[in-house]
Amino acid sequence: MHRLWSLPCLICAALTGCRLAPYEPGKATRAYPSELPQGSIAQIQVIPEPKQLKIVNATATSYANFDLWLNQRYMTHVDALAAGQTLGIPLDQFWDERGETPFDGGWFRYYQPTRIVLMQMQLDAKSPLVGMVCTLPETVRER
Repeated sequence: MHRLWSLPCLICAALTGCRLAPYEPGKATRAYPSELPQGSIAQIQVIPEPKQLKIVNATATSYANFDLWLNQRYMTHVDALAAGQTLGIPLDQFWDERGETPFDGGWFRYYQPTRIVLMQMQLDAKSPLVGMVCTLPETVRER
C-alpha cells in the first residue's frame, strides 16, 4: 500500500520540480516605490476573481500608461483604463522584484491564495500614488 502512493508522488515531484512557488527571474520588476506617499483614493473598484482581478473604473477620469501595484509588492503595467471601463487583469501578469507572482489558489495549490489588500496606481516617477477600493471576493461576501 505504501508503494502505491510513492509512484504518484514521485511523478508529481518530477513534473513540478523542486520549486513550488511561481518563479521566473526574467520577469522580475523593480521594487515598490516606498518613498512615494499615497495622495488619494479613486473610486475604482478592485474585485478579486479566481484567476484575475476585475478593475471597474466608475469615475469620469481616464488613466493611461501607469504601473499597477498589488500589496506594495507585485506590479504590472497597464496601457489604458478609460472612464467607465471594466478591465480584467490575470494575476499571473503581476511580478515582484524577485521574479515571483501572487498565488491564485486552485485544487493543487501549495500556499494560500494571495489576499488582495492594497491596490495602487503609479502614474509617474514622482507623483503620489492613487489608491483603489478593494472589495471582498464573492466567496467571502456570500457567507
